[in-house]
Amino acid sequence: MTTLFVTSSGTDVGKTFVTLQLIAELTAAGFRTRALKPVASGFAAATAADSDSGALLRAQRLELTSTNLDLISPWRFAAPLSPDMAAAREQRSISFATLLDFCRAPSTADVTLIEGIGGVMVPLDAEHTVLDWIVALGAPVLLVVGSYLGTLSHSLTAAHVLRARGATLASVVVSESAEQPVAAEETAATLRRFLQPTAVRVLPRGAPAGTAPLLPLLEPYLSATRR
Repeated sequence: MTTLFVTSSGTDVGKTFVTLQLIAELTAAGFRTRALKPVASGFAAATAADSDSGALLRAQRLELTSTNLDLISPWRFAAPLSPDMAAAREQRSISFATLLDFCRAPSTADVTLIEGIGGVMVPLDAEHTVLDWIVALGAPVLLVVGSYLGTLSHSLTAAHVLRARGATLASVVVSESAEQPVAAEETAATLRRFLQPTAVRVLPRGAPAGTAPLLPLLEPYLSATRR
């Protein structure tokens, strides 16, 4: 089984959009695919269908039930804050060891996609960040960034800390922002200069699955995966 971690340079950049694209492409290519978003904040049961977790369930053709939500997003918090803050408001906490065990649990899937929360350095608890989670799992990383003003610094900083901690930066996806100072491809070209040899691909805003294929970015990590 291949595990891939989808993280980003910040909040609301497009992680779920990219993960949904990957689910569609992997499934169409014949891969048995499982997608997890273990930690979710800003979650409300009344609007679960509109949540990122709800979208991932639909993409996997799973019903929106509490049981299925627990299978993909067991740590759900109401406050739209970092996980450590959101959990504290509910007198709860995230056990880092249990989180890792959950992500490593055996599965019949060929590919497991793990969608993180917020950006690379978002705190999970009093001691660990999303970066620690990534490093502990040792999974290749797909970094999702935007094309908004300021994204170059945010994106390069995220890529730098990932590499500095020994994470494998599989690829970077520029998920086109609603407002951008230049065309997304111009942003991608700059990122390529600084991040080579890492592949950088633009995903146009609202692009239907398949119109801007992402699967080629992950081919080196899928070549040995059973179909």
